[in-house]
Amino acid sequence: MSTRSQDAAGATTPVWKAAAEAHKRAMPLQRLTGNGMDYADVIALYAAVDEGTPWEDAAQALGDRNVARAEEAMAAGHLATARSWWLAASCCYRVGQVVLEDGSRKREIFTEMMKCYRRAGELADPPVEHLHIPYAGGQLGGWLALPPGERDPSRPAPIVIIFGGFDGWREEYHVGATYLQQRGIATLLLDGPGQGESRLFGGLVLDEEFAKAFSTVIDHLDNDPRVGEVGIWGNSMGGYLAAAVATADNRIKACCVNGGTVRPAEILDRYPRFTAKVRPLLGIDDPQAATAAMEAFVLTREDLAHLTCPLLVLHGTPDQVFLVENARQLYEHAASDDKTWREWADGDHCIYNHSHEKHTVVADWFADHLNTHHSSHGATPFDPTIDNAHAGDRS
Repeated sequence: MSTRSQDAAGATTPVWKAAAEAHKRAMPLQRLTGNGMDYADVIALYAAVDEGTPWEDAAQALGDRNVARAEEAMAAGHLATARSWWLAASCCYRVGQVVLEDGSRKREIFTEMMKCYRRAGELADPPVEHLHIPYAGGQLGGWLALPPGERDPSRPAPIVIIFGGFDGWREEYHVGATYLQQRGIATLLLDGPGQGESRLFGGLVLDEEFAKAFSTVIDHLDNDPRVGEVGIWGNSMGGYLAAAVATADNRIKACCVNGGTVRPAEILDRYPRFTAKVRPLLGIDDPQAATAAMEAFVLTREDLAHLTCPLLVLHGTPDQVFLVENARQLYEHAASDDKTWREWADGDHCIYNHSHEKHTVVADWFADHLNTHHSSHGATPFDPTIDNAHAGDRS
């Protein structure tokens, strides 16, 4: 096996170094810190992989260190501090497992990530609930968080279902979820078919009937008297999924598409090697078959004529994962008479480089479009031990 790779100019680079650089490009500082990873952990991770430590080993070691900190804080009775370290540990494990193919090591680190997220959730008020919703012989996994404070049982909280795309690790959207909770909105961080827990432990892959899976989740929420109107927020390829679900299920009362597209297979046109992410999502081992299968996932003008709920679309002009013109097509063809387009001239994919601004835009929009019974002006104060969010520059 070769230990060196060659770039377009003919220069050679050790394989481990090329892999480290690729992982850092896929998970840059702004993405990791904006979605909850401590800055010091990101810098330590990058330094370790630059010295030759495999990405997953470096991230796991950082997670282990944060677990020790959480346990020390718990023993001292510092529960808020413990919660912050459980979340920090969960972030490290989450980032570590991303680079691994499905298998025992990935499941091991993923399990540690869920354990830490659960421990943090147990210290929340109210506690976060781990849901397992039966579907198609498997189960969909999610984290349900109700907003803080006492509520009138006759006035259920609206809820937003949040999820990602090809790398659909729902815990990555914890920070964005807290912005909604501060505005009186419950959240369900969901791994859909082919994503995260629902794939690794629930036995589900993505197919053309994915909207039925999300409708099953909404059925479950309909039977929970604590929650009311349902919104949906999809990120990256999840933006495509969110729009498709909104066209198929009129119980969706508001839809946010962040960094989405009308045709997720467009990424394979520019980056054919991304098929490695598509294969496990679809449960198709053959790369050519997986690439062909992705072409079935398209939102046509006719489909979008059924997207009539309020719609918010966010996109970065330079995005090369999904091109801005394809997100614009989704926005323009949607039949909603209440729709908003937000474009950042310097925005990266999913607007990671304007994290705080993005999250406030989305949270305020949902607060304005769902029946919250809460004013944003009366939101729970920002808690840095929980959110780990940071401000971004205006576009």
